[in-house]
Amino acid sequence: MEKTTNQKAWFLVLPVLVLVAFSAVIPLMTVVNYSVQDTFGNNVFFWAGLEWFSDTLASERMHSALWRQAVFSCIILAIEVPLGIFVALNMPKRGFWASFCLVVMALPLLIPFNVVGTIWQIFGRVDIGLLGHTLEAMGIDYNYTSDSTDAWITVIVMDVWHWTSLVALLAYAGLQSIPEAYYQAAKIDQASRWSVFRYIELPKMQGVLLIAILLRFMDSFMIYTEPFVVTGGGPGNATTFLSIDLVKMAIGQFDLGPAAAFSLMYFLVILLISWVFYTVMTSLDKREVV
Repeated sequence: MEKTTNQKAWFLVLPVLVLVAFSAVIPLMTVVNYSVQDTFGNNVFFWAGLEWFSDTLASERMHSALWRQAVFSCIILAIEVPLGIFVALNMPKRGFWASFCLVVMALPLLIPFNVVGTIWQIFGRVDIGLLGHTLEAMGIDYNYTSDSTDAWITVIVMDVWHWTSLVALLAYAGLQSIPEAYYQAAKIDQASRWSVFRYIELPKMQGVLLIAILLRFMDSFMIYTEPFVVTGGGPGNATTFLSIDLVKMAIGQFDLGPAAAFSLMYFLVILLISWVFYTVMTSLDKREVV
């Protein structure tokens, strides 16, 4: 008897596909269209080919922004991942205080990006901000609007405050999946705290840590709202990351062709590095299993 396949379920998926086409595919094709053309207004376009891509690749402006972006993402990952694991390891496992800690850790994640930037913009001001005023009272010369080092420290601390909770919550979920028998066996074997972490807790957290690292990398590499609100990309170009530079090019200068080419290359860089992260970490995970 020949088996029949019911394809009616595709009708349920069709609205989602149409929504994705309008929200993702069509805007992407519009960007591709702009990236190979030039315009002087009045909806008149001229074919430019790959000119904008070659100009962007040779642009010192893009190289500088890419370098700043890469340094920022590396610093963020180097701080937030170990700090998130440390916080998760020291959170209560059950009871009232476990629930309390989970709620407190989730609070920064609920704050909108522009509000986070506004909070830290006011917090760091010397005249009215608690942080800026306290540092000035201690004799520390701090001004994130005129000193590039202070601006970098402010943006990094702001991101750590905002997003370390995500890593901690994911790591905590991985720790909660470990059976109590594992800890009992380690206690019988008189395993050290480091051995318990290395051979029991860390392997169980690898899956969620992969998700955390990918999410934090992609988000930190695309960060825009928070540093733009706090520093506006300054002082000078000290905190002008790729996203801020792209917006300045597209909206501030109205260079649609170069901005479109820039955005496509930006997208491909994020996609490529995320793929490398995923490939390396999944291969390490398979080795641990073997």
